Amino acid sequence: MILLFDLDGTLIDSTEAILESFHNSFNVLNYPHPKDDDIKALIGYPLDIMYANLGIEEQMVDTFVQTYKAHYRKISTQKTVLLKNAKESIVEASKIAKLGIVTTKTGRYSEVLLEHFGIMNYFDVLVGREHVQNPKPDAEPILKALESFDTTDEEIFMIGDTKLDLISAKNAGVKSIAVLSGYDNEAMLRNYTDLVFSDTLSAINYLKSRKKPHI
Repeated sequence: MILLFDLDGTLIDSTEAILESFHNSFNVLNYPHPKDDDIKALIGYPLDIMYANLGIEEQMVDTFVQTYKAHYRKISTQKTVLLKNAKESIVEASKIAKLGIVTTKTGRYSEVLLEHFGIMNYFDVLVGREHVQNPKPDAEPILKALESFDTTDEEIFMIGDTKLDLISAKNAGVKSIAVLSGYDNEAMLRNYTDLVFSDTLSAINYLKSRKKPHI
């Protein structure tokens, strides 16, 4: 089995760091601030898409993104936490599957966070925003991650907390599992998968409890 995990809302909660970094960019560039709820509604999308949807004109988006990243890398480890049961779920998942990370976060910042939490060693591959041309919901990030595995006769799942993860899985031709620990609600997630669990540990326990699938 191969299990690919999203990060924000699936394994980690970096909402505080994300919101602070967004507001810092609006401070530095002297733009009116968006509401927190409007920012949170876009978490999961790449930063450039988030800023564009918050009304930043195209020629300024990259400046906002760079300002965001400069602040985020200073505070990310202090203002990010592992979600409840996340580490246990990764340990248990590693007993039944090969693991990877597929995120729209910048890969090098994601790796720093995972090293900080002592869990990077469980993952065979990490695909971040800079590693692909087309981020989730495109299939490319998942397909890129799968290049690191022998997928012959393997059951493959993408585990995430937003519709972007689930649509990406469908586009890549792999199965999906949704968790309710993040940003999209259950009604939204059930539009894209029948497998919806409270958190990643519940999802892994479900996978462990199944009989070995016939392939």
